[in-house]
Amino acid sequence: MSGNDDFMHGLGANERALLEKIPILPFRKIAAGMVRAKMRVQFTGWLQYLIPVFPILILALLALVSNLLNIFILGTIFSTLGLLLGIIALVDLVTVKFKLRPPESLPQRNDNLDLFDLMRARHSCRSFQTRKLTEDHRAELMQSVSKHLAEPKIGESPIRFEYISAPLTVWPVVNATEFLVAIAPKEYNRLAVIDVGRSLQKVVMDATRMGLGTCWIGPGADHASIKQNLGEGFNPEKDHIICILAVGYESKFAPLFIRLFNRQISTSRLPLSELFFTDSTFTTPLDIDSPPFNKFGRTYEICQWAPSSYNGQTTRCTAVTDENGALKSFDFYAATAFQYYAPVALGIWAANWEMGTATLGIEGHFTLRSDEEKESLPRYDLSWVKYP
Repeated sequence: MSGNDDFMHGLGANERALLEKIPILPFRKIAAGMVRAKMRVQFTGWLQYLIPVFPILILALLALVSNLLNIFILGTIFSTLGLLLGIIALVDLVTVKFKLRPPESLPQRNDNLDLFDLMRARHSCRSFQTRKLTEDHRAELMQSVSKHLAEPKIGESPIRFEYISAPLTVWPVVNATEFLVAIAPKEYNRLAVIDVGRSLQKVVMDATRMGLGTCWIGPGADHASIKQNLGEGFNPEKDHIICILAVGYESKFAPLFIRLFNRQISTSRLPLSELFFTDSTFTTPLDIDSPPFNKFGRTYEICQWAPSSYNGQTTRCTAVTDENGALKSFDFYAATAFQYYAPVALGIWAANWEMGTATLGIEGHFTLRSDEEKESLPRYDLSWVKYP
């Protein structure tokens, strides 16, 4: 990092990437200061509840100006909207922040859903009940962790998921007190990061089958609080925290900001034509309705709806065929240069693709192209090859 960029030291990759798009250096420094202030407040656990204050103040100002201009109808409208927003913010504060609310019931299991419907039913849970997991649920969850960590990995570096029962400092999730912390070796290994996404996503789907709520947390996690709770289970000389997964029972009580945030994230996805291609330059969309690609059915869909950091959708896939049009492989690429968030998201895609094809009875395996082939394929990560 150059001396001119010292003001961005300590910011996350996503924040730095956004700030670097600001062409004027003084404005970039001001924006960086605002980001730092926001990060300090968000890790106090109050930002979710302070956000409505700004529109309330704006509405109050508009009401005042309208009344001064004798536009009383507008003044009444702005005052009423501000009052309603203030009431909502107060209710959120009492029910969520101070947890003064009626008890909520345990969720129902989703054993009746097939894999594809289960994946579409799953969404990021950003507000949790105050109760802990039952002993049965925790035991079943940890059995899933053990099972998927024991499965063959794409890379050779070890990964692990540590369970923490403590109110970690995370954003924007509220009232989460149980987490799985994904840890890989400190020395960067991209395949290990992909394996984290692939293995943990399978745990997520098992948890969804159980009826549990889950939320992937990357840049919104305060690593200092995580390391403190890991204690001797974390060696800073050897370990690196990749991401964490909040898990528990979803609550119907959530701050207004989170409800709006969830609605935006959960309903916005790129079309399949911008995710699946026939070439490594991502210019020609794949015709998923024509043979031999149509046999993969809803597997495309569940990759489209796979979670990613801030819903960035940083994974792309190309179908590779031979001169006769026969399918050779599906190649997976990261569309950005992020070292951690992009390969985690790609690993999640890999898990969804693997589970989807297995459900359809299509056998295949993941493999890597040769180093010589990789040189001509920018951002290439992984291939899935169908068994004959």
